[in-house]
Amino acid sequence: MDSKKMRRTLIAMIVMFVVLIGVIAATNLDAVKSKLGLTPKEQAQEAAVIEEDTAGGQRGDDLSAFLHDETFFDPEVKFKSIESYSGRKVFLMMSSVAKDLRVMIVDSVGKLVTGTPFTIRVQGVGEYTDSDEDGIIYLDGLRSGEYSVALEEAEGFIVPNTITSIQVKQEIEYRVIDDIEYLILTEDEIDPEKEDKAVNGAEQDADGTENTDLEFAAKSGKLGIDVSRWNEEIDWEAVKADGVEFAIIRCGYRGASGGALVLDPMYERNIKGAIEAGIPVGVYFFTQATSEVEAIEEASMVISLIEDYDVDYPVFLDSENAGGTGRADGLEPEERAKYHAAFLETISAAGYETGIYASKNWLNDQLDMTELSQYKTWLAEYTDVPTYDQYFDMWQYTSKGIVDGIDTRVDLNVCYMNIDTSINHAKGAAGYSGIIDGDSGNVPTGSDEE
Repeated sequence: MDSKKMRRTLIAMIVMFVVLIGVIAATNLDAVKSKLGLTPKEQAQEAAVIEEDTAGGQRGDDLSAFLHDETFFDPEVKFKSIESYSGRKVFLMMSSVAKDLRVMIVDSVGKLVTGTPFTIRVQGVGEYTDSDEDGIIYLDGLRSGEYSVALEEAEGFIVPNTITSIQVKQEIEYRVIDDIEYLILTEDEIDPEKEDKAVNGAEQDADGTENTDLEFAAKSGKLGIDVSRWNEEIDWEAVKADGVEFAIIRCGYRGASGGALVLDPMYERNIKGAIEAGIPVGVYFFTQATSEVEAIEEASMVISLIEDYDVDYPVFLDSENAGGTGRADGLEPEERAKYHAAFLETISAAGYETGIYASKNWLNDQLDMTELSQYKTWLAEYTDVPTYDQYFDMWQYTSKGIVDGIDTRVDLNVCYMNIDTSINHAKGAAGYSGIIDGDSGNVPTGSDEE
């Protein structure tokens, strides 16, 4: 190549290089101006942000800016229940007694979420829907082992994107169920006329000879009452002044029709009022359990209601019929005794004295008491002299008592536990003529002394 051609080639290369530089400069004119200080301050800041963004850093200081960008998310949600501020958060609460699983859907304040047919997926078992929309899904007949449960999406709710595990046991353990409070309803949530149906068998069997006065011989036993919502508001200071020495207070019942666990609406007022007046208390619960699991639920409810109070007298299970149509009315005596034992064992395991309340005929005909002899017995028999021929610890002798501070008729009782004499578990009619007549010396001491 001669010198003339070489010179032309070199000039062409220089021109091409200059053109290339010019194109690059024109393309990045704003950035160049910013570097040279030739742009307003705001434009320079914006250019710096753009430059930083192209280098892989964040764009601006607003870390939540993407929430305001409608194009940020994919059109289809890929995750379960992405939170929207219009939805309600729900959570799973689970419990198991034996070979069963209870799943409760609760909101952020711990209340059952009703009115929605939630569906759960139990891994390896299947899907189950809350068809009655009460916020509870119950499964039984499961094998023991660990189960994983997930809640399916539900419109209008924020569902946790997690799987919860629970251990299902093979054998029943008589232990208080955690979170039993989620199963407890108030009377505002049920129909009391249909559910609170305990029938007083002793009243039906009464022969008209009972003593209706709050009077017995000194030291023959302690005198007390038992009350529920049926006794309305009570002036406990007046009750104390009238000579009442103890009170057994109903804390709740299982619905005779629907089977819900229901709080007695007067329970808290009664137990607080009695304790503040200096009256020792016990409690009772009307059962309609049709399985051991339900009996343990009932006991768990009772424990949850009494744990904050000083309870000196036993926890009694009220065993009566519900008019012949109650869910537990048709149980066989052996079956009923089995379920009662589950309640009583759970109460005992929690450290409380416990026993059964029933009328004479119910004890004789509807319960296999050979299976329950280790527990206290509270007899209801409205007669001048009780004729029940087994041991008992407390006697409800009338439902027609009159006590200051109570506007309604009230049940009256005499208790033979923890008194100053050796009288305990009195048996048979012979001793009770002595109690009514004031001759406590005729009362047999029994064989099971405190």
